[in-house]
Amino acid sequence: MRPDLEYNQNGDVTASSEKLDKVEVASDSSDHGSESIIQAVVGDIELREHNIPKDDIVPPEAPAALDWDGPDDPDNPKNWRFGNRVFQTLPPALFSFVVTFASPVYTTATQQIQDEFNVPLEVAIVPLTTHTLGFALGPMLAAPLSELVGRRYVYIISFGLFLVFTMASGLSPNVAALCVLRLIAGCLGAPALAVGAGTVTDVWDTHKDGGVAAMFFIMAPFLGSSLGPVFGGLISYNQTWRWTMWLVLLIGGPMFLFFIPFMKETYKPVILKKRAIKRGTPLPPQPRGAEALRKVLMVTLLRPLHMLVTEPIVIALSLYTAFIFGVLFLFFAAIPYSYGTQYRFDRRESGLIFLSNIVGVILGSATFGVIDRTIYKKRYEHAIANGQQPAAELRLISAMIGSIGLPLSLFWFAWTCKSSVHWIVPSLSIIFFGWGMILIFLAAATYLVDTYQYLTAASALAANGLLRYGFGAVFPLFAIQMFTNLKIGLATSVLAIISTVMMAVPFVFYRYGKYFRERSAYETLKG
Repeated sequence: MRPDLEYNQNGDVTASSEKLDKVEVASDSSDHGSESIIQAVVGDIELREHNIPKDDIVPPEAPAALDWDGPDDPDNPKNWRFGNRVFQTLPPALFSFVVTFASPVYTTATQQIQDEFNVPLEVAIVPLTTHTLGFALGPMLAAPLSELVGRRYVYIISFGLFLVFTMASGLSPNVAALCVLRLIAGCLGAPALAVGAGTVTDVWDTHKDGGVAAMFFIMAPFLGSSLGPVFGGLISYNQTWRWTMWLVLLIGGPMFLFFIPFMKETYKPVILKKRAIKRGTPLPPQPRGAEALRKVLMVTLLRPLHMLVTEPIVIALSLYTAFIFGVLFLFFAAIPYSYGTQYRFDRRESGLIFLSNIVGVILGSATFGVIDRTIYKKRYEHAIANGQQPAAELRLISAMIGSIGLPLSLFWFAWTCKSSVHWIVPSLSIIFFGWGMILIFLAAATYLVDTYQYLTAASALAANGLLRYGFGAVFPLFAIQMFTNLKIGLATSVLAIISTVMMAVPFVFYRYGKYFRERSAYETLKG
């Protein structure tokens, strides 16, 4: 059996051809449906957590120091019973849900924070910004930590501390403490988002039976972000804002305590290392000190930042998805303001409006699957039948379709969110926002994976995530000023106009993506 992880003569961790095949799903998968697309997304993120520089990849004939005993090795997570594999997939997905749920959950109670701490609304929104900023910073620690102690301990340590600092946030004596504690909680919650994708690829063969599990993991953060304001509005209607923090503990605490005794380690190098120690097998040398730190910094920080300023594909798609994410987080402040001023909605009623976005996310995920199994698959197979390399730009079909939903939604909301129009009309527009958002995000992620090879794709996704959460942190800061000074119609129309201009991104790269791929400074799919 081909090795999954190997060690070269210098003790550097390397990747085998089996793992590389998971990234190159377009070239050797017999099923090019939605499962292979999700494999492309989560499989390459999993490589990122190995921190394997591209230059250290060895040919498949290199010997393995540690590997499974055979294809039926019972210690291999992919050989566990189906029910056990399902159970081991739940913690990262549900932890990601809770972490993203916690970010906007208190935004419908900002008036209470204003009254208690005697601060303006703009300051009361800052804890949303700091918590979201933590999502951008936390993954920088998650990957090297999982390399040392495995995924299970990363979940236990980080999520446990996330709950502790969420509790501390609920006990904050002032708004400054709330901002700092929420920042720390965001950083500690982020590893569930960063490491969880690796667990999916540890446990499932997404070419065969893991597509649904992978899709569930990808949808969980979007559902958490949308449900946060819904439950936050319901609970803060009769309780203080601190109960929004207690709600996170009530959801995440029992879940955490339930999973701890049953969670298993799924990370192959850690499983093999423990087994080798038990068997008395010598362990291969591993990079230490400055060399190990250099590799971690290169993969988790320096390369993503470099790509974010030098690669047109990464820059354009990251800006597009970051803008969409920014608008989503801007809505956490703008929707309560808009419905409060126009329809006299209270916190509870304003929070329920976000159910429309949940409907849109679910419909968008279903649309993505339909597009993938019809339009994408047909064009992919046509290229193969004609002896051609299928273009990576085929992944952008979903984004081109989804891009229509954003300006449609925003213009619709801008022109109908007023007291003379029934509140249900602007609420329906938000469905199209969620629909377009998830289509564009999934298309952009799979296109980056197909375009860039090996760890370079992981760095491209890391750059995308860094900018995306950065925009999500900043946009709420000017939401109220923008909607107050420009009024709801003009403010939302400005966002709609920007989204209309940015519609060109997937269309331009669908037409000229090959040109930029061939001129990239990084290894890319050249066909």
